[in-house]
Amino acid sequence: MTHRLVVAARATVALVGTLPLATLAGIALALFAPAPEDVRIALGIVMTIPLWVVAMCLAYLDDRAWRAALALGAATAVLAGSVAAFAQDAAPTEEVVADDEAPPADDRAPVEDDAAPVEDDAAPVEDDAAPVEDDAAPVEDDAAPVEDDAAPVEDDEAWGDDLLTDDVVVSATSEADELAQSADSVRIVAIDEVRAQSADMGEVLARSEGVSVRRSGGLGSTARLCIHGICDSGIRYFLDGVPLELAGFGLGVSNVPVNMVERVEIYRGAVPVRLGTDALGGVINLVRPSRYYGLHAGGYVQTGSWGTYRLFTEAGTRHDESGLYASASAFYDRADNDYPIDVEVADSRGRLSDARVRRFHDRYEAYGIAVEAGLAGVSFADRLSIRGFLSEYDRDLQNNVVMTVPYGEAVYGEVSWGGLLRYQHEIVPGLSIDTFVGYTRRDISFTDASPWVYDWYGNRVRARRTVGEIGTRPTDQSVWEDAVPARLNLSWQIAPEHRVHLNVTPTYTTRSGDERIESNPGGRDPLTARRDLFTMVSGLEYHLSLLERVLENQIFVKDYVYIASSEEVLPGFTFVERRRESHDIGIGDGLRWRILPELFVRGTYELATRLPAPYEVFGDGVLVGPNLDLSPERSHNGTLEVALDVRDTPIGAIEAEAAGFVRWRQNMIVLLGNDRVLTYQNVYEALAIGAEASLAWTSPGDWVRLAGNATYLEDRNSSEEGTFGDFAGDRIPNRPFFFANFSADLRAHDLFGNDELTLSWRGRYVHEFFRGWESQGRREYKQTVPSQLAQDLALTYTVLGPPRVSATIEMTNITDERLFDFFGAQRPGRAGFVKLSIDY
Repeated sequence: MTHRLVVAARATVALVGTLPLATLAGIALALFAPAPEDVRIALGIVMTIPLWVVAMCLAYLDDRAWRAALALGAATAVLAGSVAAFAQDAAPTEEVVADDEAPPADDRAPVEDDAAPVEDDAAPVEDDAAPVEDDAAPVEDDAAPVEDDAAPVEDDEAWGDDLLTDDVVVSATSEADELAQSADSVRIVAIDEVRAQSADMGEVLARSEGVSVRRSGGLGSTARLCIHGICDSGIRYFLDGVPLELAGFGLGVSNVPVNMVERVEIYRGAVPVRLGTDALGGVINLVRPSRYYGLHAGGYVQTGSWGTYRLFTEAGTRHDESGLYASASAFYDRADNDYPIDVEVADSRGRLSDARVRRFHDRYEAYGIAVEAGLAGVSFADRLSIRGFLSEYDRDLQNNVVMTVPYGEAVYGEVSWGGLLRYQHEIVPGLSIDTFVGYTRRDISFTDASPWVYDWYGNRVRARRTVGEIGTRPTDQSVWEDAVPARLNLSWQIAPEHRVHLNVTPTYTTRSGDERIESNPGGRDPLTARRDLFTMVSGLEYHLSLLERVLENQIFVKDYVYIASSEEVLPGFTFVERRRESHDIGIGDGLRWRILPELFVRGTYELATRLPAPYEVFGDGVLVGPNLDLSPERSHNGTLEVALDVRDTPIGAIEAEAAGFVRWRQNMIVLLGNDRVLTYQNVYEALAIGAEASLAWTSPGDWVRLAGNATYLEDRNSSEEGTFGDFAGDRIPNRPFFFANFSADLRAHDLFGNDELTLSWRGRYVHEFFRGWESQGRREYKQTVPSQLAQDLALTYTVLGPPRVSATIEMTNITDERLFDFFGAQRPGRAGFVKLSIDY
């Protein structure tokens, strides 16, 4: 324990103590630059960021540098205290300045606006585990009304009439900027430029620093998303402030149509109370454009390699006099995923040889529809809405997790439907309510009953002795999951500088099922066992804004209640009543200091808790058994960020960000077992220390844009006893620890009028990593995911309209690189796509 505390303290000193030195070095470099003064200032600030990242690494790794950083940090703290005391003493003198002599207000300060919502989806299973239910069902919350331009932004999109009347103009850019510069540790990803391209939501998220998205194949394949080393159910997903499963996207965030979203909010580490969730490491919130609540129409059609077809359409209208609005959307995805892969094929004598074959049993098909209607901007409700949805997907299962055994008939899928009733209103000036109640039904099916052995060419080789390709017995099952999430948000603006936020988010989930190929003839089906789960996340947050919003701080406390009850199936098909309860408290704080209108520093901390998901507690009835003894995961999350956004310089616009982070996770839930029995267990703890940086430059006139980001993560096992005690100090296996993204855009304007032509290049580099523990076995015999560089090229022509019409020709993986996100699971090679989209 002492060693871990020392490591955490050393990392904190490295983050904080080196910042003053890097700042001084950046200023010194800028003083000698042969450029105008405003350019030199911007250059000095930009140079500070990479210098800080380098100094952090040196201070953490070298003892002498660490001691110097400690002394420098202490000196900086003393200096900051002295400056603060001096400023306080000088404050009365400034108050007597006459109004006509007062300095003008900074017109760069972001205008308070209604902010953005949030979303959720499921959690995939570790890559070397058997197929397991990945249906975490987080509950979520979004925000409260915006009261005053001195108040912090809330993450909801339609408070009051401001979104819905003609006399107020909403600036989505100002809204996004305001949230990005708040005390929340949030990164905003704009979708405008990628809406016309073939990239799906998973690809968009993977381009952000600190975010890793790994897939086991093509369109519709399982995706594993991590933020700063925390993965799967540790991340929660939302759409417009409500859980993603209430929007009908059961397969996950990666397959949400990009064109229905205006921006993505990525909360890292500390998650505000208003989101009302038990996320361990972050939240991803997809925000639809404000036009969704007015007259609008749009959609796209996309086709390309490997039998890929994607369609999306949406439309809506609003009656201004009555406040009545209605909207509907639908999507359809289909892919054969028959791309070539490199495998080992056995001949008639069982000898293996390398061969290139096409995948033959990897088809994916999905559709979904959603309708919404309600009242907005009426006397008794800022918004009252009801939403219904239905979605379904079906997917073939081609091979085992390391792509050594082909399957020819195993399939799985899901049908989900449900509804949401939501109410938002400013009860009295300063006091607002945002509440919803929803219902979701998920029917999850899995069939593995083939009597045949298949080879990699799709041929039936011989009959099986035991029916079933994956498990030890055949399976034809359905699992039914019913969930009732609810949320209550109350926001009280006590004064322009003070706000209090209260959140209560309960969720009740029940699960049962049916196995049509009975393993216990004449007895009770284990899937029919009763399984109930109740969780409730509550929180209280206080937000303080000082010095005309130069300083913002929010401190919060959260409460987590977890109650699981189930009929546990013992050997011999005996059913025993089990019950598990837990209660945990979490705390957090976020501080943001705007040094200049273009520059701010932000630090956040949270003691976070993630409650076990239904599939982890109850199993899947096939390969994964129940474990009601699971305890919640806990994590100490600390993040320090600095961001620069200079938009008006002679050399163009410059955006730069850097961050250092610490994630100390305890009671981590991992899938363990052998070929016959698997269960989720609390087995180890890990300490992750990392850094990330990004830099983007846009030329004057927006003709050229260059951008890049990189993330480095030291995520190591800190368990000294238990299952993984022998691997203390090892890097957590099967996860990338260094990755980078880069892009270049060339844009021509007004070729034939109000239009533009864009040539885009995207690249991603992932450094090699081991599948297993690094201290186990000799390096030359380790299973390794190799280093790889993927590159895409796209040409887009857009008529800006309205309506806005875009046509894109895109080639992905232009070098036909062999790509692997998981060991042995090859991703598609070079592919071409065409996309036509329209928005009005």
